[in-house]
Parts: sequence; structure tokens; C-alpha cells
Amino acid sequence: MEKMMRAQVVLAPNRMELQEIPVPRITDDEVLVKIKYCGICGSDYSIYTGKYVPERLPLVTGHEMFGTIAEIGANARGLEVGDRVAIDITLPCGTCYFCRKGDGLLCESFEQIGIHTKDMPGGFAEYVKAPWKNIYKVPDEVNDLKAAFIEPLTATIQAAKKMDAEIAGSVVIIGTGLGTIHGVMARLRGLCPIIVVGRNEKRLAMAREMCADHIINFEKTPDVVSEVFRLTDGVGADYVIESVGTPATYVQAFKMLRRGGKLESFGICAEGDTMEVDPFQFVLNEKKVSGSCAGIGNDWGDAIKLLRYGRIDPTPMISMIVPLEELEQALHELHDPVTRASLVKVLVSPEITERTVL
Repeated sequence: MEKMMRAQVVLAPNRMELQEIPVPRITDDEVLVKIKYCGICGSDYSIYTGKYVPERLPLVTGHEMFGTIAEIGANARGLEVGDRVAIDITLPCGTCYFCRKGDGLLCESFEQIGIHTKDMPGGFAEYVKAPWKNIYKVPDEVNDLKAAFIEPLTATIQAAKKMDAEIAGSVVIIGTGLGTIHGVMARLRGLCPIIVVGRNEKRLAMAREMCADHIINFEKTPDVVSEVFRLTDGVGADYVIESVGTPATYVQAFKMLRRGGKLESFGICAEGDTMEVDPFQFVLNEKKVSGSCAGIGNDWGDAIKLLRYGRIDPTPMISMIVPLEELEQALHELHDPVTRASLVKVLVSPEITERTVL
């Protein structure tokens, strides 16, 4: 008899249903992971509302996964049932032009578990399967809550690598979700001052405590760009990380840059969104733009190492843990103007029956 599991399925935009679906069957090259925690990402809400990949629905989402190995394929090496693990969610083809150039994130058939894959349900379920080579063991020094942050940490690591900032460069980070982790990464790389822009007072206070030299509440600051120039002695920022994903904040980010500065694009806008930029800025002012969308490969190893040696502690950002049954409610709470004020990161666990507020 086929084994079944609980999973939250996004059936259509703004329609989610808790269902009993088959536990994934693994091949010889895969492992089955029992989910302990799966964090809620902004992209999960974008999929739920139909802003992102609506053509992939119905879909089991969730990609910020941590758990323990429940079953191992015959070809797997170095893994045992019960190992605590994180999962590299990226699935590049390995053979297209971009993969052969070493740019797996630009793969022509790029997919990520829990974002694009129908045959590999995501982490808002009791079990997930993945290629064994995508599995990273988590050492005992990294507790379960920190381990739940490995995937989002990989994304900020990849962005930091792409930005390739010089020591003592100034940086503005727009956004106080993953933006705060971008700020912690900037601090590790020796950037200063670190300026974080947002509107949620709780998140701004957390950014101040964890990484920021200056915080700017854009709802209380009439001209954020002028304030950035004031805080950088009239020069503008060497680097800006856009971590919100709206055309308006991208335009604002570009204006904050000094001549010769660099914008690191991280926030995902809706497909078809546009922004206006004066080409003059690229030529005579030599402003630059790079993009980054996710971690890949040994970004997972790097993230685990940073957590293991205490260089980053994301646990203050975890606001709440909810049962799998409350996922849809939590998605709404994270975007409700009233309830979101007290929330930063929310984890989902199929192992609990009542929510825990941290």
C-alpha cells in the first residue's frame, strides 16, 4: 500500500489546500528527507498569489528546508539514515551552454525544489526527496533553528560573492527581511557604514542590533536618497543591495549610488515590471549593476561553516513556528499591515500541532 503524507498544495492563485499525497519514491540516486522545519520565503507568497510561476500550479512549495534522512538510495555515499541535513534546492541540467560555463544559476532549464518542481514536492510537507549529491550534513554545533536558515543564508552568500565589495566600502541595504542578513554579511566583509532602509520598526531595531551603523525608516524620512548622501559625506553609496523587489525601490537604489558605484539586484519583481534609468548614469558616471537570485553548490557548505563557527546567528530573526496546517494563515499574517509588524521569519513544522511564538 502506498505511503501517504500531509502536504500543503497551492492549487491556484490564492487557493491552498492541505492534502494527503503519496510520500515521494526515491531512485538509487536520491534520498528521502523527513522535514523538521521549512521557512516561509517571500517567493512562497508570490507563488501563492500567482505573481510568480503561476503556470507551475498546482504545486507543493517551500524551499528553506531542514530535516533528517529517512531513506537512502543505493548509489548515495557518505550519508546515513538519521543524519541532520540541508538540501541544495538547485537543479541545473549540467549540459547547456551556461552550465558548461559554470553558471548553473543561468541554466536554460533551471529548476529549484519547492519553487518549480512538480515531481519533487517542496518542504511544506512531511517528506521531500532530492538528489543525494545535493545533500549537506549539518554538524551538531548548528542547532535545528539555525539549520533552518541555511538556504536563505546561501542566497546572501551568493549575492555577496557577486557584489565583490572592497573592504571599507559603504553599503545601503533596502529591505529588512533577508536584508538584515545581507547586512550581517556586509559586516563580515568589512563594509562601513552599513545603512539599512525599511519601515518596520521591529525589523529596523533588529538590523541596528545585528549589523547596521545607520537605519532609515522611509515612512519617517521625506527624502531617503538625500539622507543616504548625508550619511556618506555627500558621495553616495559604494554599493546598494535591493532586497525588496519593486520598480520604485530599484529606481531609488540606483539614485543612491555614488559615481562608479554598484547595485546588487536581489529583490524579485513581477515579470513585466519596468523601471526608468538614465543611460547617462552608465556611461559618464560608470554605475554598474549585477544580479543574484539564489545560492548554489558549495554556498551550502559556506553557510554551514559560518553558522558552525558563530559568524552569523540568525535565531533573533525567527519570530514564530507554526504547524503545517497553519501555513496559509501564516502567509496572510506576514503580509497583513497589522500582524506583520511583529513578524520577521516564520518557520513551518509538520511535527507540531500548536504554534510557538519566540
